Amino acid sequence: MSDNEEGDQLPKSSFSTYVAEGDQLYLKGKYIKAIESYTTALVLQPDDKNCLVARSKRRGFSEEDKEFFKGLYQKAEALYTMGDFEFALVFFHRGHKLRPELQEFRLGIQKAQEAIDNSVGSPSSVKLENKGDLSFFHKKDEQGKTVKPKGIPRTTKKEQNQQNKKSPKSEKTAKQLLGELYSDKEYLEKLLKDEDLIKGEMRSGEKVQDLILSCIHYLDTRTEFWRQQKPVYARERDRKLMQQKWNKSQQSPPSNPTVYVLKSLEEIEVTMAAGNVLGSLKKAQRVLKTVQRWSEVAVPNKNEVLGNLHSCIGNALIDMEDMDGALESHRKDLDLARQSKLTDAKSRALDNIGRVYARIGKYMQAIEAWEEKIPLVRNSLEKTWLFHEIGRCYLELEHYKEARNYGLRSLEAADETGDEKWQLNASVLVAQSEVKLGNHVSGVAHFERALERAMLLRDSPAKEAIQKALSEARQYLAEESK
Repeated sequence: MSDNEEGDQLPKSSFSTYVAEGDQLYLKGKYIKAIESYTTALVLQPDDKNCLVARSKRRGFSEEDKEFFKGLYQKAEALYTMGDFEFALVFFHRGHKLRPELQEFRLGIQKAQEAIDNSVGSPSSVKLENKGDLSFFHKKDEQGKTVKPKGIPRTTKKEQNQQNKKSPKSEKTAKQLLGELYSDKEYLEKLLKDEDLIKGEMRSGEKVQDLILSCIHYLDTRTEFWRQQKPVYARERDRKLMQQKWNKSQQSPPSNPTVYVLKSLEEIEVTMAAGNVLGSLKKAQRVLKTVQRWSEVAVPNKNEVLGNLHSCIGNALIDMEDMDGALESHRKDLDLARQSKLTDAKSRALDNIGRVYARIGKYMQAIEAWEEKIPLVRNSLEKTWLFHEIGRCYLELEHYKEARNYGLRSLEAADETGDEKWQLNASVLVAQSEVKLGNHVSGVAHFERALERAMLLRDSPAKEAIQKALSEARQYLAEESK
């Protein structure tokens, strides 16, 4: 393998970007994806203790914590698939209690409850099949009497022979007139040839032969009625008109498009959360094509719906490593958000575009997207990781002053939320930037603060890595003072 071929297989982004992405995914509760990001980072720096411990902590949390919501969700889904709806409902409720903000548990509760309600079945759901034990046909009632059937036309041997001698032309006409019922008629005629069966009786005393003949007689009567009422060519025309009407109905939204859209988006999200990325992608693409056919009059918030679907498609493509396709989908989301002045959608699209650019190593484009997002951020926690991500990109570009400034802004936001993990991350970013700028006093101070946070979090590898960096910074400071 050549050097170029080997290089093409390496991750396209930097070590620090994947670590930061893992931290961000962890904060969002996406623990499995966080582990994947840490693993990718370790491809670049296999011996980095900080990253190794971060991955092991996330993995330990995701696998060992008995109340971890992912585990509850997977167990509930497994029980539901097995048909144990009551137990599935219990675990969906437990997950909802643990993480009430997640839609998958709420949807799970709903579908499990519906499955329990429907488990008794309904008459319309019962299908009769021509299989099983037919011995009860031969039994009589409790008194041993045979009850004479009423209202059933009797067919003589002569009439039965005439029925068996049907012209191909009349059969073709009957097949066209009866449609799907013709196969039922054929089946009934086939039963008449079973001599043992037709000699039997129902529990009510009714002869099986009479019952079959009455059904055939009914179908023959309807065939003759339809032949008189409407010619075959007219029925064929009506079928075509009905098909055209059906096709037209597909172009129009249902009576309540909002319910359809919300249900579809929830299904897409649940499918994605279950790890079925391809299934989620295909579902989103199908719904997108459907909504695109609707008019804006019928669906006033059409652009918002389309934007959501493009976002779902883009996120699925990121997981499938199709970065070009993901970028295209998230740009469509952004265009629709700008057209309709949808603030939240615009913020979402810019966030995703920045993530894609950072993953492929285009840090300046990532910075541009994320800096446009800044005025749209609504809470301190979101500011914390956003400022940190921008700062990390500047650090990768060796723009140390900008990296330090965004690190300070991230630290300020982290202090507002009291998040010790992000206080540690932001302090390290500021310290690294200050050391690169030659400001060793400030660098030492921020490394010391990061060390305090590592000790509070009992993160021994992080503590060791920071102590090493702190020792080097102090050494630079000592050399300057000489």
